[in-house]
Amino acid sequence: MSRIFYRRGPGAPSVGGMSHDTDDIPYFPATAPAALADAATARGLIRPVLDDLALLVAAVGPEDLGRPTPCHDWDVATLHDHVLGWVDFFGAAFADPARRGERPDPVAFRAAQDPRDPADVVRAAADRLDAALEGGVLDGQVVVSQSRMDGPAAFGMVLGEYVVHGWDLATALGRPWAPPPASAEQAHAFFGGMIAPEYRGGPDGFFGAEVPVPDDASALDRLLGFAGRDPHWSAAPRDAVV
Repeated sequence: MSRIFYRRGPGAPSVGGMSHDTDDIPYFPATAPAALADAATARGLIRPVLDDLALLVAAVGPEDLGRPTPCHDWDVATLHDHVLGWVDFFGAAFADPARRGERPDPVAFRAAQDPRDPADVVRAAADRLDAALEGGVLDGQVVVSQSRMDGPAAFGMVLGEYVVHGWDLATALGRPWAPPPASAEQAHAFFGGMIAPEYRGGPDGFFGAEVPVPDDASALDRLLGFAGRDPHWSAAPRDAVV
């Protein structure tokens, strides 16, 4: 999902080396639900998700790294690095929405090479997000990699990223994932207005085709289906022939 804002062309600069002039950064139009423009509501939606994510990334052991995940062609090691690299990036982005300073490169992040505890990476980012939300970041724009977005839309991207990728990682590990229903509902409402058809399928797609779910499915399952996940996905047994 976050890769939408990281598509590089030939010779494009890295995240850390991009221009600091926001006038040079294209605007990414995305409409967020009204609830995401309220700082108190936003803080209540994201904090429990990131608190649970911190526990989840800490549970990944060396024996888990080769496990498959619901993300096509990604094993747990790849997903773990993606989750941590981008949460570190988003924490820095919301703390410095105009990108006046340098930021970590989310694609270069490797948990095995980072001296921080994975849970601490998530908790530090959560603290920075929380402080930014309390400080009024939703009232302006946030530079997100190669695009700038209105604050509520940038926040919607973060919320959806971690509700869905939290489920991806938890499911790959065989662990529960139960974000607040309101968090899943608001992420779904945001994605519903943001995910264009060209973002689905094919080698350059960021989402698979929508997966139908029952009308009475939970808020999380409805979000997962919309994001191209099968809520009933499970890893094949290690000795299965596929």
